[in-house]
Amino acid sequence: MKVYHAAAFFFLYAGSLCLFACLSSSAMANRLTPPKPAREIRLADIEKAVFENPAQALHLIGVYRAHYPYDDETGDKLADVWDAAIGALKTNQAKALEEKRFDDALSMARSLANLDVMVESAGMEPDILLADAKDKLEKGDDLSAFITAVHAHALKPLAFDDALIFLNRAVAVKQRRTASYFLVAADAAATAYADKRAGIPSGVRAYAEGNDQPRDMIKGVVTVLVDQGTHIEKGRAYPAMTLGSAFFVDASGLLITNYHVIQSEVDPAYEGYSRMYIRMGDATSPRTPAQVVGYDKAMDLALIKTTIKPEYVFSIADWAAPAVGDPIIAIGSPVGLEKTVTQGIVSATGRRLLQMGDVLQIDAAVNQGNSGGPVLDRNGRLAGVVFAGANQYQGLNFAIPAERLVAALPALIKGGKAERPWLGLVLAETAEGAEIIYVAPFTPAAEMNVKEGDVIAYLNGEKVSASQGELIPALQDALFSTRPGELVSLETTDGERRLIMSHTRPALPLSEAAKKDSRERMTGPLFGFILASSLGKTTAYTVKKVIRGSIADDAGLSKDDPITIRGFSVVEKEGYVFMDINVKKRRLGYMETSMRLPAYLDTPDTL
Repeated sequence: MKVYHAAAFFFLYAGSLCLFACLSSSAMANRLTPPKPAREIRLADIEKAVFENPAQALHLIGVYRAHYPYDDETGDKLADVWDAAIGALKTNQAKALEEKRFDDALSMARSLANLDVMVESAGMEPDILLADAKDKLEKGDDLSAFITAVHAHALKPLAFDDALIFLNRAVAVKQRRTASYFLVAADAAATAYADKRAGIPSGVRAYAEGNDQPRDMIKGVVTVLVDQGTHIEKGRAYPAMTLGSAFFVDASGLLITNYHVIQSEVDPAYEGYSRMYIRMGDATSPRTPAQVVGYDKAMDLALIKTTIKPEYVFSIADWAAPAVGDPIIAIGSPVGLEKTVTQGIVSATGRRLLQMGDVLQIDAAVNQGNSGGPVLDRNGRLAGVVFAGANQYQGLNFAIPAERLVAALPALIKGGKAERPWLGLVLAETAEGAEIIYVAPFTPAAEMNVKEGDVIAYLNGEKVSASQGELIPALQDALFSTRPGELVSLETTDGERRLIMSHTRPALPLSEAAKKDSRERMTGPLFGFILASSLGKTTAYTVKKVIRGSIADDAGLSKDDPITIRGFSVVEKEGYVFMDINVKKRRLGYMETSMRLPAYLDTPDTL
């Protein structure tokens, strides 16, 4: 028995040695195999993406060319892959059209247009939009159909018969302002055809040419109540309730309100109780449950739905863009006083208070509870959505323009959190134009080696031009209409043209950057001053540039001021940062001053 055990032990030991030797030999071989160069890995990633995601493959080709020197062999290979990716993108676009996935077809058509590739006639954007609008109308999705038809008409005027289809539906669902819009389109298409104009029934024309009164409109506005249970203060329980307003935009029960009104319903960081209701009448009226369909925090907008069939629906087709001084009315439920109508004027336009675009400043009396209510022009056309109570502007009132609401609606209708495109740039409007003052790390723009200090000349083939103060919102609007994952054409004034695949915009873009980048680089996008390092010193700098109208400019900093950074803190939960500095201001004879500079993380100057 002992001999048997000894033999078994010997063979087990010998087998282990053999296995160890084999493994060691294999490991040795792996260690001796040279690792693949980064260039080869990048090329393999490009080839893999050609048919899985051709837009990404085209983006990666641009990244490769931005980081590696050119050689004939690789250049020929990339040219072949480029052609294959474009072919795959065209094939996918045609398939999307065939399957009536119009949103996907449009997205790919825009990418192809930025590649200077002409798609088939069936893929031209106005034609796709019109086909999509008709398809949605047949399915009973009136809201999406009207939005899409308006977009198609803006690109290519509707033919008479097409305009008549949407005109008749607008009358059928009692949306007078929408009917008015398509009546104008029908009449314009039939200018030379008196018989066609006569073909519009007199009752349809009379309805479209009529006017709605505030007493009619208030039937389409509701009070929003978000019950957040109770909160305890000094041992006593108090009911917690958020009040707001909303207005119907579709006969199916869809309403528009502000994101901040319904935030507790969708914010994953909120851990308390939250239930949402709407009320059609006064405090004695029953509460009807409502639910969030889609929301957009960056634009402070939300789409909610209830089972109530509205008596009045506000039009999103025939909206207005009022000028400074134009009269407006606001409808809402200030402190719960439902169906309150107030009158005023547009005090200012172009206020930069949200992450994207700009807003109207209004002087119509609004209070807590008005947020989410409609703002209308003198003809009853939708001009905006009230958002009240901005912390840093107490006593002032604002409205999100109707134009931006209409642009945001398609993403809200799809449901859930709206995804917006993001390149990773922070801009400043200077005498030269839209200057890139910061490129956030690990973003599409950073991958493409977009350089700080360059000025944007063209975006998606369109020349960048706007009135003073409106340049950055104009660029954001051009990008806003696209989807994450599309190819964006960016050309700077140095003649460099890049095709960049956009990513999904982070909730707080500069919060991500502040975690990943150095504090001295963050002074530009957050506070508006660019630093140059002082030789041999790690915390001492010289101000290289101050952006006009920035926090640094308001604080009195100027070019060539010596600065020492003493501290930098990010308070992400509250959405702000602050930097402690010592500065010797030239304007004060280089007298040293200690300062704390605060900034919000949701700066509106990003692209």
